[in-house]
Amino acid sequence: MEEHSAASGLKRRRKYRNICFGVLGVLIIIILLIVILAFTVFKPKRPVTTIDSVSLSNLKFSVDLPRLQVLLNASLDVDLSIKNPNKVGFKYTNSAAQLNYRGQQVGEVSIPAGKISADETIPMNFRLTVMADRLISDSKFFSDVSGGELRLNAFAKVSGKVNVLNLFKIGVVSSTSCDFTVFLYNSSVGEQDCKYKTKL
Repeated sequence: MEEHSAASGLKRRRKYRNICFGVLGVLIIIILLIVILAFTVFKPKRPVTTIDSVSLSNLKFSVDLPRLQVLLNASLDVDLSIKNPNKVGFKYTNSAAQLNYRGQQVGEVSIPAGKISADETIPMNFRLTVMADRLISDSKFFSDVSGGELRLNAFAKVSGKVNVLNLFKIGVVSSTSCDFTVFLYNSSVGEQDCKYKTKL
């Protein structure tokens, strides 16, 4: 009788041990699967911010020779797009696009926070008003105006996080810098030379 109860106790312990090993094996497989997916299919890719076009929407320009003054009022329409190549959403914080002249900021517009779904590209349109006082304060401005051309730079930077399987949050910063020329006499914008940079 004692042998029978000892044998059944041993069987029971083996059964519990086998169940524990089975559950542990399933957990290890699930963890391995999550890790493999996180570093292959859901591996974070770099969102790309692109300045698609810059156009002059308003330009009022005149020279007051008796007072030696240049009067300038200008606005630029900037079409921007952000592409999320990830298989998960990209959530970005409040960001900004700015206009620069010879390294000095002469215009800025905010990019409100938002979210981009997986494999989605969202277009954004902004109007940048040129801060004429900052532009005119540059000593080389008058020589550029007399030549009829202004070399400008549009810079946009977007930072946010990619959330992989609700387990890993990876910070991403995407920026674009475009150099272009504004032709003052016919109010047009020349070709753009853009550089893109992304940090994970």
